[in-house]
Amino acid sequence: MCLSTIFVEIAIENSYLSRMSPEQCRAARGWLGLSQDDLAKRANVSLSTVRDFEKGRHVPIAATLAAMRRAIEAAGVELIHEEEKAVGIRLSRDAHAS
Repeated sequence: MCLSTIFVEIAIENSYLSRMSPEQCRAARGWLGLSQDDLAKRANVSLSTVRDFEKGRHVPIAATLAAMRRAIEAAGVELIHEEEKAVGIRLSRDAHAS
């Protein structure tokens, strides 16, 4: 695998991971019973980042949003997108097996 292929794969993964709407974030937290502070700690981001994102004040940089998404997914919630649009959340397949 060449270096340029690695960069493309990382870019694709980051693009996917950085897709999350404020509504999905709030819904996932609610379903999981997590506070904004809980999510911030799990994602290693500031509380104000989570709060401002969920209120629609600003969209964090891709790496920060990806960290928040990974924390939500690690807790067992999958974010659903259809045609590049956020449409909901669901219990992840891995969580069903547990």
